[in-house]
Amino acid sequence: MLTHLTIDDIVLIERLEIDFPAGLTVLTGETGAGKSILMDSLALALGARGDASLVRQGARQGQVSAVFDLADGHPVHDLLRDNGMDAGDGLILRRVQSGDGKTRAFVNDQPCSAGLLRTLGAALVEIHGQHDDRALIDPDSHRRLLDAFGGLEPDADEVARCSAALKAARGQAGELSARIIEAEREREFLQSAVSELETLSAEPGEETELAERRQQLMGAEKISGDLDEAHELIGGGVSPVPDLAGLLRRLERKSAETPGILDDTVAALSGALDRLEEARGALDAAIRIADFDPLELEQTEERLFALRGAARKYRTVPDELPAVAVDFTNRLAALDTGQSQLADLEKAVTEAQERYRQLALALSGKRQHAAGELALAVNGELPALKLNAAEFLVECSQNESTESPDGIDIIQFHVRTNPGTAAGPMLKVASGGELSRFLLALKVALADRGSAPTLVFDEIDSGVGGAVAAAIGRRLGRLAGAVQVLSVTHAPQVAARAGAHMLISKASADNDAVVTGVAHLDEDGRREEIARMLAGETITDEARAAAAKLLALEGDETAGKGQNGSRSGPKSGGKKRHVA
Repeated sequence: MLTHLTIDDIVLIERLEIDFPAGLTVLTGETGAGKSILMDSLALALGARGDASLVRQGARQGQVSAVFDLADGHPVHDLLRDNGMDAGDGLILRRVQSGDGKTRAFVNDQPCSAGLLRTLGAALVEIHGQHDDRALIDPDSHRRLLDAFGGLEPDADEVARCSAALKAARGQAGELSARIIEAEREREFLQSAVSELETLSAEPGEETELAERRQQLMGAEKISGDLDEAHELIGGGVSPVPDLAGLLRRLERKSAETPGILDDTVAALSGALDRLEEARGALDAAIRIADFDPLELEQTEERLFALRGAARKYRTVPDELPAVAVDFTNRLAALDTGQSQLADLEKAVTEAQERYRQLALALSGKRQHAAGELALAVNGELPALKLNAAEFLVECSQNESTESPDGIDIIQFHVRTNPGTAAGPMLKVASGGELSRFLLALKVALADRGSAPTLVFDEIDSGVGGAVAAAIGRRLGRLAGAVQVLSVTHAPQVAARAGAHMLISKASADNDAVVTGVAHLDEDGRREEIARMLAGETITDEARAAAAKLLALEGDETAGKGQNGSRSGPKSGGKKRHVA
């Protein structure tokens, strides 16, 4: 339920804080006092479209915060978890309206989208007025409300699950059928491709290895001639080593005969021969490493080019050729096994379709029964609301071809305002005042089923008085036994039914600015305000006596029921709180 509302810098309000109790709370005041400002502010916090004109003159921005106490298991908990949030000890919806028209939304001080705020707000509060009865003209809402009234949500959930299973089964069968048709169309291509790829027998990473080996062989080809020539010069037939070795032996013999003359020459020649021998060994090693084989290079290039050619042909990369071969093989195999699998899937579709049909028909039957009960309940409320000649109808039609998650039913709320006239949608048939009373009768019939935990009725009693207003008050009081009800009203009969009464008024602040204030009225304050509502501008003793009698009468009717707890608001003595 809504427990607290804080408004800052909105139209005529600089700052205003309001606490809301459970049960029925009425908001009264003279025309133009600011009741619509409060409704617009609450709607803004619940995700309604923003407007720069809401910002108080002279302020850069305005904001509204609405605090809620959530019951365990309320669907809002799931919405919050789905969006990574937690209600914690409570839930605060906050909306900031800038003077440039932009708005920002927050949930428990975490930024969120206006769409999420609107979804949360719709689950927490319903605002109803003569021109804001969307639940009455939306067939989707009609079906949901009927299911709530009849306690059919579990049946509807089962139909939705069956619809999802049927959709999934159809999807699987359709996907396999498409694959089989496509495979049949390209059977010849697949057979040729599988044969080619099996012959090729590509391996992952093979292209990289072949490219590296090709590079090595091409490098070896470039240096092999130079290595052979160098080896021939140093260790082949034209090598100077034998001549140098013979010369060295002669000089060594003569060196003994001429000591000191040939020693350096002999040493140099000996070292040169050693270096030449080392060079020959290094060349031998290089030739072994290079070991260029033209045939291997040719074979390597042929294999590499075959892999790359196949990759281009099948629009992939060489490393993916094995996977392509597996895919083509599987697609061929699907032609052999797919028909059997398709038959199984089509059988599953038929079974799911039959199960959906049975569940949807069963739900449809229950909905038709609930429709009769709902119409009976709503019509039972109409005479007291001075709609004696009117009739509320729940039109149920079936469309078995839809297989919708919502079932096969099209549910619409229609009304007939006079006997012999055609029934039709309420928005087209009923006048503004009639529409509001139809709404109230429907809400009373539904009680706390299919309803947000807080209902706001904005002048739902407009244009009526006397017995009708009293009947509206009694029904609002009954509703308040199940959900929190806030009612903006001009009817004293409705105000007398409240468990809490708030007076909205305008006054001049110290700076001569006009401000809106809200006062929680005690019993004396309530009697005075109801007397004003009865008498108009001048409050007479007779009006005060009539107000006291009205309060006493309404108090006697609800005494002992404990519907709203204490029937008075906080003992403020009727003292108003104007906030500049």
